[in-house]
Amino acid sequence: MKNYLILLLALPILSCESTTFEEISEETPVIDSITYSEDVKLIIDANCIECHSPGGISSFRPLTNYDEVREAVLETNLLDRIQRQNGEEGQMPQTGRMPQNLIDIILIWNDQGLLE
Repeated sequence: MKNYLILLLALPILSCESTTFEEISEETPVIDSITYSEDVKLIIDANCIECHSPGGISSFRPLTNYDEVREAVLETNLLDRIQRQNGEEGQMPQTGRMPQNLIDIILIWNDQGLLE
């Protein structure tokens, strides 16, 4: 009888399901059309401009306007470097990987044709 009572009391605890935020949330916001001026520029300005502008440590590859960012996507390995994990050689930004949802916005922008 005692064992039955313990089992009966433990059943609600054992039947609980644990769900993490990552499992129930969408990683990428739904955006119909991603453009440089409305979406990508904000991400670049917040994460890249410090180094990739005149006077910055990476001023040789400026990312200060649409043409420069578009060229970096098309002609350099910008998409690859922003997707690298923290600590991986060549990972950008060097201060730490951007959140995946921001990386996804840039990747979708590229897939949609790099709209200005």
